Amino acid sequence: MKFTFSWLKEHLDTDEPIETIADKLTMIGLEVEHLEDKAKALAPFVIAKVISAEQHPNADRLRVCMVDAGDGKPLQVVCGAPNARAGIVSVFSPPGTYIPGKNITLSVGTIRGVESHGMLCSAAELELSEDHDGIIELPADAPIGKSYAEWAGLGDPVIEINLTPNRQDCTGVHGIARDLAAADMGKFKDQAPKQIKGEFPSPVQVKIEDPSLCPGFALRLVRGVKNGPSPEWLQKRLTSIGLRPINALVDVTNFLTFDRARPLHVFDAAKVKGNLTVRRAKNGETLLALDGKTYTLDDSMCVIADDNGVESLAGIMGGEASGCDENTTDVLIESALWNEINIAQTGRKLGVNSDARYRFERGVDPAFMVPGLEMATKLVLDLCGGTPSEIVVAGETHGDDRVIDFPLAEVKRLAGIDVPLPEMKLILNRLGFMVAGAGPVVKVAVPSWRSDVHGKADIVEEIVRIVGVDSVPLTPFERGDAPRKPVLTQLQVRTRRAKRALAARGMLEAVTWSFVSKPQAELFGGGQPELALANPIASDLSDMRPSLISGLVAAAQANADRGFSDVALFEVGQIFKGTRPEDQFMAASGVRRALASSKGIGRHWSGSATVDALDAKADALAVLAAAGAPMQALQIGDSKGSKNFPAWLHPGRSGAIQIGPQNVLGYFGELHPRALETLKADGPLVAFEVILERIPDAKAKPTRAKPLLELSPFQPVSRDFAFIVDRGVKAGDIARAAQGVDKKLITGVTVFDVYEGKGIDDGKKSIAIAVTLQPREKTLTDQEIDAVAAKIVGEVTKKTGGVLRG
Repeated sequence: MKFTFSWLKEHLDTDEPIETIADKLTMIGLEVEHLEDKAKALAPFVIAKVISAEQHPNADRLRVCMVDAGDGKPLQVVCGAPNARAGIVSVFSPPGTYIPGKNITLSVGTIRGVESHGMLCSAAELELSEDHDGIIELPADAPIGKSYAEWAGLGDPVIEINLTPNRQDCTGVHGIARDLAAADMGKFKDQAPKQIKGEFPSPVQVKIEDPSLCPGFALRLVRGVKNGPSPEWLQKRLTSIGLRPINALVDVTNFLTFDRARPLHVFDAAKVKGNLTVRRAKNGETLLALDGKTYTLDDSMCVIADDNGVESLAGIMGGEASGCDENTTDVLIESALWNEINIAQTGRKLGVNSDARYRFERGVDPAFMVPGLEMATKLVLDLCGGTPSEIVVAGETHGDDRVIDFPLAEVKRLAGIDVPLPEMKLILNRLGFMVAGAGPVVKVAVPSWRSDVHGKADIVEEIVRIVGVDSVPLTPFERGDAPRKPVLTQLQVRTRRAKRALAARGMLEAVTWSFVSKPQAELFGGGQPELALANPIASDLSDMRPSLISGLVAAAQANADRGFSDVALFEVGQIFKGTRPEDQFMAASGVRRALASSKGIGRHWSGSATVDALDAKADALAVLAAAGAPMQALQIGDSKGSKNFPAWLHPGRSGAIQIGPQNVLGYFGELHPRALETLKADGPLVAFEVILERIPDAKAKPTRAKPLLELSPFQPVSRDFAFIVDRGVKAGDIARAAQGVDKKLITGVTVFDVYEGKGIDDGKKSIAIAVTLQPREKTLTDQEIDAVAAKIVGEVTKKTGGVLRG
């Protein structure tokens, strides 16, 4: 919604500066988006006269002009405008001036070898219009040296506000002035329209076929008008807010749309055949609208029609056939009420946006339907002459009365501020409400133009926004003695962290079907009758998924079939092992294929690294670490001797991650060839799946918070050990035995070598580990290091039966 400061002052008697008005508009809920002051922006531009204009010596289309800017010192300016000539009066900008249309600041420059001290400007360069074909031509008597903005009357700031959909009353300057007056920004000028006496009965009548689409319709004929350009004041009003003046009759309707939030329409009476009917459009009817476009209508749309057919799209846009032009002598002025929802639906269907639609779909003042017609008649008579008929009214001329029982204590209860009753009454009266009673409950009558006010909270809002939202005290929420509960559940936290961890490892998230085929379900441990769908959408989507792997493998293969073989996909979602809630789990799964290795080598001139089980293991461990699993307690198992090991994993290239023998958190490894065949996928493919619910919750200990990073000032010590153990001993058992000697001093145990062969007895293997000791209180002596080493050897021998390799 745009309007000028002078336009506002026609409805508000105020001495407040424009900056104060703009701030107050925002504070009362009418947010100012833009404040444009042309006079301030164009202050450096002055009126100047071209004394001479000679051909540029080095350019055919340039002229070297001597310009008189009013200071008695002619300046040399190079100009390329085709109308640059001696004697022309135009607008001059000296060096140092910012040119808004070009977003540049002028400086003294040299153009094709000739120095130029400024610029003669076009209207486009001053952002006054889109005309850039030549420099501005002013009358010969324009005062040389005077500010152009001042001479042209551009000192009227333009305010643009962003209205919320409920404030239809402020789609007109009149309503905005009312709000500002209520906020003590001046005195409201509320001049009621005068009734215009009709000289004869209207020969054109109106019939409303569906009152639900058009509650009310008012019409008047004015004969003998002389239509032409509207007066200068009206044209300036419209051009200042970006509207193009058309003719006096049309400009009157546009003016009232923005001045009083009352859209109207004018028909050339000579082009209307018979009476007007407000009805639903017929399917397939068309209308050539005033925007030059032809619209195809249907029976959900409301139209104004005569004997010729559709003449106007009700409440949105008129038709070209009955539009007013310079030949119009008799005019029908229409003022109506329309169904807000129908207007919005029709506008969206047809893709038509208009100032009328903007207001009607928000709801206009029903009580102003006839007064708005009277006001339009007065303007038409003043500007175009003519003789008015009596007004024809069909339907209702006012809306329903609304009276709200308002407890005075509601303001304190909802807003936390104390507002005395006299101040409440003053605010509401200024806004147009009527207040009766002295409390504790008063009756508030809602004005017809406030269709958004329906309850007690709406009344509180009106009072608070005028008093000022900055008056509302800061009141903290009552937290109570109990600690605040987290917003997210433990599982939701783990889900988010798992996604972030896998994305950080270069994997892409996929969302796959929750259904799989029967063979795929059986491959991953499902396929039970109770998990089969009664009415599947497709034969290959017949069962609830027991694993996320099948969907991810299908997505990876689909990418490979289209030439994108190096993929790394993950998904975090539900899997179904049964129909009971305890048989449904949240899993984090992922697949890598071909060259999409977590090592990040991929296809490169130095070589390639295909995926292997260790990539999937690293992905699974990253998920567990992010989800808060106790990493020191994790164990890596294999398929040997395990009855429940997944059949979809390769038995020699896979593993299980568990805490003890009973709690298996997940699996990782290369997919079994039979699984690839069932899934119709090409290998190599590695995958992992972690069940997030199986991760044990961290123990809540009332201890002091430890620092996130604790650095020791002492040098760490690393010692290597090699143990000969039975072939069935797991490397993880050796690492845990070594770690358990002194958990505070030993900060790391890693396996760096496994050897079987020459020098090692049959049935035995050598496992080498590196142990890192990190002292925190003092530097370790050789004797202390040897003592720890002896304990490590003894503990490993005791737990695994291994002996130190010589």
